Parts: sequence; structure tokens; C-alpha cells
Amino acid sequence: MGRALLLLYALIFVFSSSGCAPQEAEGSEMDYDQTKKMVVDILKTDDGKEALKQVLKDDEVKKEIVIDEKLIKETIQDTLSSEKGSKFWTEAFKDPKFAKTLATSLQDEHEEIIKKLMKDPEYQQMLMDVLKNPEMEKEVTKLLKSKEYRKHLQTVITETFESPTYKGKVQEMLDKAVKEAEAEEKKEE
Repeated sequence: MGRALLLLYALIFVFSSSGCAPQEAEGSEMDYDQTKKMVVDILKTDDGKEALKQVLKDDEVKKEIVIDEKLIKETIQDTLSSEKGSKFWTEAFKDPKFAKTLATSLQDEHEEIIKKLMKDPEYQQMLMDVLKNPEMEKEVTKLLKSKEYRKHLQTVITETFESPTYKGKVQEMLDKAVKEAEAEEKKEE
């Protein structure tokens, strides 16, 4: 029995060591397509996805991605200014859902730009030129005289007078005026 067991161990050792030897005849090197397919298959697995997530969390990788941000900006600018890009945006803005989403996402940036423009003397002058335009003056006057505007103005004024904040400010102003009047009376006496 001991000899049979020893012989069994020897056979297992021989088979296992021959399985580890390199095979020369049957394409020892995998070609590019096979390697590519294998890598793609690995990346599609849950383990592959998790490995990619860990790589993207790495600070060094993040730095590399941020460095390429300039390239991304240049690519976007080139795309926007190209004829093909122009056609794409023209078509995209015809979709009201897309236009609304884009406008909403950029609203804060637009407000900042407008605030900066309002401080720019050149922009202020252009705005004044537009407002001084006789046709613009006619339209503004027409708008201010309209029933809808007057009704709106009346509603705004009523809401303002009913506002607790406004009432508080008016009360403060009245108290201050009374104190000043009393102080004036005391001076005159």
C-alpha cells in the first residue's frame, strides 16, 4: 500500500509539472484580437468595473484627468465653432426639453455674467444707446401706459404695503421722524 501511494504521488507530480511547461507549437503568443477580447471581457465583469472605479479614485489619475481639462476645453471650442457643431446645436435647441434643461443648468453662470456686464462701462453705454433709441422709447412708453402694466403695478404696490417687512420699515421711519420732530421742538424752546 505504501508503494502504491508513493507511485500515485510520483504520477501526480509528473503530470502537474508537465502541465506547467511552456507549449511551443500551439501559438505560444496570443494575438492582439484575442488579448483585446479577453481584456474587454474582464472589464465587463463586476470585478473589472470595481477595479476601474478604484483606479479612477486614485489621486494621481485624477491629476492626469485635470491636466487634460485644457484639451477638453479646446475640443469643445473647436466643435462649437465648426459647421457640423453649429448644425448640431441648431437642431438640439429646437427641442424645448433640451433647451430648458441647458438653460436651467447654466442659469447661475448667466446671472454672474450679466452682473459683471452691468458694471462694464462699455456695456452700460450700449444698453443706454438701446434705451435711447426712439422706437424703444415708444415701446416702453406704450408698455407703461397699458392697462395690464398698471394693474400689475397696483398689485405689486398693494402686496408691498401688506408685507410685514415693509410695514416694519415704515414704522421705523415714522418713529424716527417723530423723534426728530420732538428734538426740533425741544431745541426751539
